Amino acid sequence: MTTRQRIIGGNWKMNTTLSSAKALAAAVCNGVIASPGRARVILVPPFPYLVAVAEVIAREISPGSSAATRVALGAQDTSPEPDGAFTGEVSLAMLKDCGCSYVLTGHSERRHILGEPDSLVNTKTRAALAAGFNVILCVGETLHERVTGHTHAVNERQLRAGLEGVAPEQLPRLVIAYEPVWAIGTGKNATPADAQDAHAKIRAVLATMHGQPAADAAVIQYGGSVKASNAAELFAQPDIDGGLIGGASLKADEFLAIVNAAG
Repeated sequence: MTTRQRIIGGNWKMNTTLSSAKALAAAVCNGVIASPGRARVILVPPFPYLVAVAEVIAREISPGSSAATRVALGAQDTSPEPDGAFTGEVSLAMLKDCGCSYVLTGHSERRHILGEPDSLVNTKTRAALAAGFNVILCVGETLHERVTGHTHAVNERQLRAGLEGVAPEQLPRLVIAYEPVWAIGTGKNATPADAQDAHAKIRAVLATMHGQPAADAAVIQYGGSVKASNAAELFAQPDIDGGLIGGASLKADEFLAIVNAAG
């Protein structure tokens, strides 16, 4: 049994309203309080609702309680620039002011819909780590890359590029999320065996980059149509350390069932 921290992220993407975001955050917080598990939960709402969700977390969870160490706030993206004339961007200092301690980088929708290259993902990752954030770095292949046998090559390229220049002492604040693009929001998901194979190979690449102890300690999440019905089987795999959850994170009961499946 691994001693790695299980981490479940709820990426709400461009969903919720102010009222539904607050209600969802409150329901998740109360569910975590009632849960005997130890998995860490990261709520990742849209930018406009970060402060409101931070306030809900602070209100619902007592400081110093066991749940206080289990629930954190994350941002879906960041600018690597500290400030300046970057209309529409959000800086790391702003995210810190909002109460965020986690940042997503390299999400497939940023890569494949908005065209972010590996170099920009790396710049954001290094900037967020340098600013003291925990980073969830996402990697994963498209359907075409999968059927042509390039899953491992794509994951390795994105991983190596994303971690270029990251210092060894920063690795404990890094989470890798393997999210096969073809399984996001499609209802399809990799089989537990397929997901385990990808995670094991990602961990092997980390070992070549930073040594086996660092690789063994790395938290690697799976993201791709994780549901309450398949979460336990996925999380039972030796190299899967939780999930980055999209659609299922918008329903408190479903999301909490996934959290509880992580133990």
